Amino acid sequence: MNVPRQKRMAVVNDITGFGRCSVAVALPIISAMKIQCCPLPTAILSAHTGFSKFFLDDYTMRMRDYMRNWEELGIDFDGICTGFLGSAKQIDIVIEFLEKFTSNHTTIIVDPVMGDYGKLYSSYTQEMCQEMKRLLNYAHVLTPNLTEACRLLDIPYPDRVLTAQELEHIAQNLCTYGPRKVVITGLSDGNNMRNFVYEQGKPYKIISMPKIGEDRSGTGDVFVSIVAANLVNGIDFAVAVEKAANFISKTIAYTVKQNIPVKYGICFEEYLTDLK
Repeated sequence: MNVPRQKRMAVVNDITGFGRCSVAVALPIISAMKIQCCPLPTAILSAHTGFSKFFLDDYTMRMRDYMRNWEELGIDFDGICTGFLGSAKQIDIVIEFLEKFTSNHTTIIVDPVMGDYGKLYSSYTQEMCQEMKRLLNYAHVLTPNLTEACRLLDIPYPDRVLTAQELEHIAQNLCTYGPRKVVITGLSDGNNMRNFVYEQGKPYKIISMPKIGEDRSGTGDVFVSIVAANLVNGIDFAVAVEKAANFISKTIAYTVKQNIPVKYGICFEEYLTDLK
């Protein structure tokens, strides 16, 4: 007997109490878009790692027990979205999760949170980079920034603004791992930020917004949450990216106007009712 329910999405990421990032961002945004959000924690933090002090509880050893209970309960998902993963072992566990919980109606969105500005995060090892490539085999949608896209393809990070044709070549090569849809995010171009949208079998699109203020924690989490929820709701990929970019532009402008510290993230709560 099928039990009536809303659409449901699993979010594999850390739970951070202060700083507006990871699950603390994904849960309200996905919920506002009328999808049940089910977190699978990778770690519990009091505040994100951009602060000088924070409490961290690594959840790696508990993840399989957590997953096993979901399996016993017979839970399935319309979407699965993965974010920051803290070790090669966690990536391996997430692959197990995808193998157990993916069905023919599940959309898998992988955000390969590996680095930025041409450099990997200090926690990222060569082993983790290789495991992340394995994870891409399961992805339907991939949302890297340019640093992550270059690292996944083992190509140099460019010292100039890339042409649309060069970005298309990168996106096409990323699709050889498995994804059919790729958005290369946060491409700086003078006073604008671009998102390069590629979907196999369709012309690429570039979605550009004015750059406002400094980079803020959690921006990527807001972006991916909106894109993922829109895809689960059946929205076109390029439209989903544009909706996310517009929302971020609006919320960053408000946050800057309120003079909120950069580490405190984006005041997205003010506009949650605008999400559809």
